[in-house]
Amino acid sequence: MHLLLSDMSSRSQLLIKQLEQKILILDGAIGTMIQQLNLVEKEFRGDLFVSHSQNIKGNYDILNLYQPEIVKNIYKQYLEAGADIITTNTFNANSISQTNYGLENHIYEINYKGAKLACSVAAEYNTPAKPRFVAGSIGPTSQMLSYSIVVNNPISKGITFDMLVDSYYDQVRGLYDGGINIFLIETICDIQNAKAAISAIKRLYSQTENEMPIILSATIDKAGRILSGQTLEDFYVSLKYSEALSFGLNCAFGAEYLKPYVKLLSKISSTFITVYPNAGLPNEFGQYAQSATEMANIIEELCGAGLVNIVGGCCGTTPEYIAAIANMTAKYKPRKVFKY
Repeated sequence: MHLLLSDMSSRSQLLIKQLEQKILILDGAIGTMIQQLNLVEKEFRGDLFVSHSQNIKGNYDILNLYQPEIVKNIYKQYLEAGADIITTNTFNANSISQTNYGLENHIYEINYKGAKLACSVAAEYNTPAKPRFVAGSIGPTSQMLSYSIVVNNPISKGITFDMLVDSYYDQVRGLYDGGINIFLIETICDIQNAKAAISAIKRLYSQTENEMPIILSATIDKAGRILSGQTLEDFYVSLKYSEALSFGLNCAFGAEYLKPYVKLLSKISSTFITVYPNAGLPNEFGQYAQSATEMANIIEELCGAGLVNIVGGCCGTTPEYIAAIANMTAKYKPRKVFKY
């Protein structure tokens, strides 16, 4: 990363110092935790959306508005398990994705309150010995710029780059105003979408005095390519201009499949490295069979080889997984980074 420490906020400086000293722990899946609650439509609607014309069950981001205690309790469980960084419940909180629920006009509010919730809980657990940080979760949206909406017409797009930037801008503004410490552009499936998110953040920075770190995390197939076809090298080289604090990998097919690609990313990247995989692959019932111990043992190989700086869990992981990972990483040093 090329930003000088003097150009960054004290919180960002503290984050970098922590990354230099130890492997930081990211939280696990928020969606998995919410799924276990078996909430019904009424519990997603709250008071404002009682008469909403569309079903909104499954829209986890909207819980920031009407079920804050549910979200806060999840954060508390992850922090007690040892997480240094918690992520906001805002993965799909952009206007393009929320159009599926007819809630595209509530983006700023969802993100602002999502950030406020996470920051309030992180503050409760923050200590000088173990600072806690909040990463604003920014997902890929439900539409990709690299995909056509008509199979035999490759130039047919459902969205434009500018539309994506505008959609992301409302999200990042809400997260920023809500007090996050990090922008986490995650589960990157399309480099063009990621560029739009970065552009939205840069637009925000042009209007504010305080910048904060960006983490970029892609999801890849078993051949090591992101879903729009680019290689891991393409992912890094194409987005290096962002001056991201960390590049990484998440989701995908589990920790075992990610190992060779984490090694590759560590070789080509001059940044910190983040990895937070799924708990293996789901079975026919959608259940993730890999245990917390099994997952921690796989991630331990990466920690022992000095390849990572931030580790956590994605789909299928719970506080049990994060506790196992946190206990394991305590004995390992972080990957050394000499340029940021």
